[in-house]
Amino acid sequence: MSVPTGWILYVVVCGAGPAPYVGTMVRLAQTRGWSVQVIATPAALDFIDTAALARQTGMPVRSDYRDHAARRAAPLPRADAIIVAPATYNTINKWATGVSDTYALGILAEAPAFGIPIVVLPFVNAALASRRPFRRSLEILRAEGIQILAGPGAFEPHQPGTGGNLAAVFPWHMALAEVERRLSGGTGAPSTA
Repeated sequence: MSVPTGWILYVVVCGAGPAPYVGTMVRLAQTRGWSVQVIATPAALDFIDTAALARQTGMPVRSDYRDHAARRAAPLPRADAIIVAPATYNTINKWATGVSDTYALGILAEAPAFGIPIVVLPFVNAALASRRPFRRSLEILRAEGIQILAGPGAFEPHQPGTGGNLAAVFPWHMALAEVERRLSGGTGAPSTA
């Protein structure tokens, strides 16, 4: 699928091992015709190169309601779709319970009410993924129509302490393919459960 010119994709990046590679997601999306706005959680700022991402997207990385660069930039255009990747244990749990204490969570808290397609690609270790609060959070988000890419071939929890070994092979392309499938009115089963 090629998206109409001017369509906006928000990429919400969280502080996890694959975060330094979010430029890969940006490049893939731009190749498909998307304009990309990167929104970072506070923890992600320690992982990403905001200046390089701003050059790549042509827009400052947004991370705070009071961010000076963002205030000088044009107002944030409304997203046609959102990808949350890598999505962390904390972000998923806070989002599912309605917490909106960061700019990224504020965007995610409102988006379902606007009918914006959202695809989440978690990066969580097996110990955290096995916890009841996390499993419940995934169920809550799915019940709101949010697509969580979890299961074989997508998000498979890694053993604690091994996430750094997997960061460079994070499946960014799967999240983009899923968001485009949803926008095209795809009626088949999601690419992963």
